[in-house]
Amino acid sequence: MPKDYLPGIIKLFEYYKSLGEKTLNIIPEEKINWQYNESSNSIATIVKHISGNMLSRFTDFLTTDGEKEWRNREEEFAPKDLSKQEVLARWNQGWKVFLEVLHELKEEDLDRIIYIRNMGQTVTDALNRQLAHYASHVGQIIFLGKLIMDKNWISLSIPKGESDSFNAQKFSEPKREGHFTDEYMLPGKKD
Repeated sequence: MPKDYLPGIIKLFEYYKSLGEKTLNIIPEEKINWQYNESSNSIATIVKHISGNMLSRFTDFLTTDGEKEWRNREEEFAPKDLSKQEVLARWNQGWKVFLEVLHELKEEDLDRIIYIRNMGQTVTDALNRQLAHYASHVGQIIFLGKLIMDKNWISLSIPKGESDSFNAQKFSEPKREGHFTDEYMLPGKKD
């Protein structure tokens, strides 16, 4: 296992957290529970699910099964109007528990076996699984944000039509080492 696995995956999780937060911050209060249709989820529902998953998986992460008896996964998907403040509180609660665990992990923990629904897997496998899971849901939040904001959407990456100028700037700089998220998370960068 590479020695930089933990710092790298933490940076990726923090990157996806920031994308979700940027989207949540621009969504108007009255649209936080908006659904495309009856079979789709609102941003509020997706946040309830992500938070419920994080609380279940990462409470006593190394010592108890990740699917806690007290979790009600079905309730996470039940339609319920939440205020934007409630959505942000749930978002922050889940990420707080999750990131605290991530920052406490040590290299020697990565090969430990943890259980999710009685299925054993290494901590590394569990983290990779969660990265894919959370990134997919953040992508859903962003997509819903784009639908909701329509022409008022603010790009969270390289805006359409600006790839050439972005690449020209990057290739004019000396080669450097770092993480791909560094170029998107610089202070003062306009989204």
